[in-house]
Amino acid sequence: MNQIEAMQVFVRVAELASFTQAANSLGLPKASISTAVQQLESWLGTQLLHRTTRKVQITPDGEAFYQRCVDVLADMDELQSLFQQTPATLTGRLRVDMPAGIATRLVLPRLPEFLAAHPQLQIELSSTDRKVDLVREGFDCVIRIGAQPDSSLMTKALGQLRQINCASPAYLAQYGTPHTLADLGQHRLIHYQTTLGAKPTGWEYFDGQNTQCIAMVGSTSVNHSESYHAACLAGLGLIQSPEIGVRDLIATGQLVEVLAKYRAEPLPMSLLYAQRRHLSKRVQVFIAWLSQISADYVA
Repeated sequence: MNQIEAMQVFVRVAELASFTQAANSLGLPKASISTAVQQLESWLGTQLLHRTTRKVQITPDGEAFYQRCVDVLADMDELQSLFQQTPATLTGRLRVDMPAGIATRLVLPRLPEFLAAHPQLQIELSSTDRKVDLVREGFDCVIRIGAQPDSSLMTKALGQLRQINCASPAYLAQYGTPHTLADLGQHRLIHYQTTLGAKPTGWEYFDGQNTQCIAMVGSTSVNHSESYHAACLAGLGLIQSPEIGVRDLIATGQLVEVLAKYRAEPLPMSLLYAQRRHLSKRVQVFIAWLSQISADYVA
């Protein structure tokens, strides 16, 4: 294993704080991971990691070396593509996480054209509504919907996703179509909750200056975007969903838009990536492509 490869191994061990997890993520034997770190320590003449039976902890020298490794590896990645004449020559793996709705309705239908333009790239796409740990789980970038808390991650705004209120024809046939906010007292809302059991937000709408909330009853709460739409299709209540998730369902008549004047505020869509001096060419190209294909859904 050469020094660059050993540096890549050390970075993964430092980020995951585990030789075993680093070996699994890199597809290498654990013994190879340990040997690579030992070779680096011998070459540098210092201890990079404290090892115990329970955990791996980076040393002060290891922290300094880690920061330099991140920069050097990013520089190497950039140098590799410096003289590439066309984007089709981009190579390597791109590991991305995003909400299931964004994956199934936006990215995956258009992914063949992206891979046709960059046939030597390999895409690993994770789809989940939980918030993955970008660094510890080895993602190049993640797509998130909604306001993002301050963190050490870099954030690139991709736009604001318009939201639509809708219900199934069967639900409206049973409960009637609401025309005013006062009508909501006779209706049910399917609650979307990241943490089940939390207090429901209720019906949200933007009055021109602020977001207002109206408490509503509902017999169903879900914590996954696909389940949210499925519950609405089953006639369990009203939903407030990003347009990207329901546009096709409305076009085919499976869902019906209601209370168009009382929509919730658009939701910000962001791309997050680790705070490093350089962003790899692979990620830059993916961001540009994602911005292009999402333009029709953002305000």
